[in-house]
Amino acid sequence: MDTINDKQFRAQVLVEALPYIQSYNGKIVVVKYGGNAMINDELKESVMRDIVLLNLIGIKVVLVHGGGPEISEMLKKIGKESKFVDGLRYTDEETAEVVRMVLAGKINKSLVNLLESIGGKALGLCGIDGHMMKCCKQDEKLGFVGKITEMNTKVITDALDAGYIPVVSTVGYDDEGNIYNVNADTASAVIAGALNAQSLILMTDIRGVCRNREDETSLIEKIFVSDIPSYIKQGIISGGMIPKIECCREAIRRGVEKVFITDGRVAHSILVEILSDQGIGTMFVKGD
Repeated sequence: MDTINDKQFRAQVLVEALPYIQSYNGKIVVVKYGGNAMINDELKESVMRDIVLLNLIGIKVVLVHGGGPEISEMLKKIGKESKFVDGLRYTDEETAEVVRMVLAGKINKSLVNLLESIGGKALGLCGIDGHMMKCCKQDEKLGFVGKITEMNTKVITDALDAGYIPVVSTVGYDDEGNIYNVNADTASAVIAGALNAQSLILMTDIRGVCRNREDETSLIEKIFVSDIPSYIKQGIISGGMIPKIECCREAIRRGVEKVFITDGRVAHSILVEILSDQGIGTMFVKGD
């Protein structure tokens, strides 16, 4: 049974959240969903409940997802080896079909079903629907890994206007009928920019950007995009983090006000990040 102190604490949390709820009301927030939060069933349900809550308080959430581990698992089942070039999955025509089947089929519809089961109103989409993501090859050596050349957000905005939570899998197309595997971080930055989103949240398996990668207490809470080259030069941002940070910079360049890298291993990290005085990850903003 809750004590008076417990109830007062909950009330204080709501009071603290009020100005953030007001500032985000009617605005669009894009959440790129991935990492451990996508694999762990308990965390998955926690994330979906957070998204439904945000939707119910008037924040328009667009959920963008990938699904690398499940693609690898399906390729293994059909006897096809996963190949990676410069950290990206080499995608021939057969692999592209598997990507479409896994992302736009299995994962997308399971997320829609979960959102609906906990009281949300969700609509599953992929980049082919409404000719959302037109692509060309990012690099010939990667096969059908897509670079988005045109972004048509009408199908997303129509869903938002009808009160749905759009759940978007990052599968693209071209005029020749080819299917493209689009990196979910990259796609979320383009989508957020095209929608004039207030914020983009990238869920990861790390705390955020730390001065010392071995010490999570060295978290850098706020980074101006103009400082990113310096952090890369110092080695604070390195390796596989560089493409993710470049997506943060690209989203800001496209007009997104704030981009967060947040720890998807922590329950309710989305709510803590945007509805509290003290976030738990790294926030990127424009300026010096």
